Amino acid sequence: MPNPVPIPDQTPRLQLRHISKRYPGCLANDAIDLTIAPGEIHALLGENGAGKSTLMKIIYGVTQADSGEMTWQGQRVNIRNPSQARGLGIGMVFQHFSLFETLSVAQNIALAMGAAAGTPKQLEPKIREVSRRYGMALEPERLVHSLSIGERQRVEIIRCLMQDIRLLILDEPTSVLTPQEAEELFITLRRLAAEGCSILFISHKLGEVRALCHSATVLRGGRVAGHCQPAECSDRQLARLMVGEAAETITDYPKVVGGGVFLSVSQLSWHNPDPFGCSLKEVDLEVRRGEIVGIAGVAGNGQDELLALLSGEERLTRNDGATIRFAGQAVAHLRPDARRKLGLAFVPAERLGHGAVPELSLADNALLTAFQQGLVSNGLIQRRKVEALAEEIIRRFGVKTPDAQTPARSLSGGNLQKFILGREILQQPRLLIAAHPTWGVDVGAAATIHRALIALRDAGAAILVISEDLDELFQISDRLGALCGGRLSPLKATVDTRLIDVGGWMAGQFDAPHSPAPATA
Repeated sequence: MPNPVPIPDQTPRLQLRHISKRYPGCLANDAIDLTIAPGEIHALLGENGAGKSTLMKIIYGVTQADSGEMTWQGQRVNIRNPSQARGLGIGMVFQHFSLFETLSVAQNIALAMGAAAGTPKQLEPKIREVSRRYGMALEPERLVHSLSIGERQRVEIIRCLMQDIRLLILDEPTSVLTPQEAEELFITLRRLAAEGCSILFISHKLGEVRALCHSATVLRGGRVAGHCQPAECSDRQLARLMVGEAAETITDYPKVVGGGVFLSVSQLSWHNPDPFGCSLKEVDLEVRRGEIVGIAGVAGNGQDELLALLSGEERLTRNDGATIRFAGQAVAHLRPDARRKLGLAFVPAERLGHGAVPELSLADNALLTAFQQGLVSNGLIQRRKVEALAEEIIRRFGVKTPDAQTPARSLSGGNLQKFILGREILQQPRLLIAAHPTWGVDVGAAATIHRALIALRDAGAAILVISEDLDELFQISDRLGALCGGRLSPLKATVDTRLIDVGGWMAGQFDAPHSPAPATA
């Protein structure tokens, strides 16, 4: 349970009054008031695009408010940049990573802490100690580009926890953590709060908000829509505060048995040249037409490697091509574009920089993977068709954006995820591989994404979902498995699988050899 609610007559740690911020075509924050007491864990809730991230950036000095005032420990302040924020004792973990990929973990942390903290080499022992203490093991000398998405999230969290902070802002910190890792983090956060550190917590996992946070402020359309004490609300009540009637679309989906095999992986072994990476060992996997197969696992256990080999970003030799087959055809040696011609669509784990180019418009980002869909003729881009596709994605998937010419970087995480998923689904793939499809999105956006995946499944596509959100996997998957140390567990029907079973697989406890699922005609 959370620590006791802070004494209300204390001087607020942070107080915002009438904070407003306007971007072209969008009033992101509209006269927002927010108060956080010392030792309080305060949730900021709202659907994607509600203004949460903008407000956090104002507090952290990334951007400046157009109007309103901010008070820090009773003194009015104007935080001009993140360095000033850190000097006051404000730390922030962003939803999208702010790491230099060619530098090591220790070098990234040293850059954030400044020269006075010591050299990267001098910081390595403390990084190991802090990461072990908080249950998020890290090797300080590893280069960031070799880390999985979950491990990069750990770097962001540890980087903040090593600083002397009085307010910790966490934007979706558990998005790619297992339930066990999240609970370890919560123990840490409760201890920090008990010591007087204030925590501003953004999450779309309503269960963890209810378990962790003392109070919550709800934003809708850039305005404060209400306040509540999460522990006294149900998940559905919180969802209704956040997204209104969209909360009623949350549902469990019927499980089905797939038809003929489309994706077949047979005895796939692959040695990772990165000494800190994970190698794959004798992976067997089948995904049938008209089913969703979910794969769980703690970050760094082979998910990224398997995705790279399935998508074509990593290739085997022609002699080993038969280890991966699409509809019986060997593909492990083929490039990504050749696999797409055979019906593959791919939603990567990282949206910005991998799923989309931040500086490009949504229309140009649609072209990136859909160029084989009649959008290029005789070497010339068919602009009207490209824009029509982007507009159709925006319309059908409810992407909140001024227009198709908006740069991808300006969208909220959930809206960009809906756009990327819509781009892939509208190509009518025979096989869709999606990594963390609802990472960091609100309940309304998650419901939209889940409905789209189920509709694609029911249209006969084979779908493979890799996720660290076990609730999501149980909700949409027809069969389940888990990766541990580069090995894949048996795949079992979801209706016959318990949470404790998946937890055991994630720890490498594989209880039985793989047995194929029954097929229908």
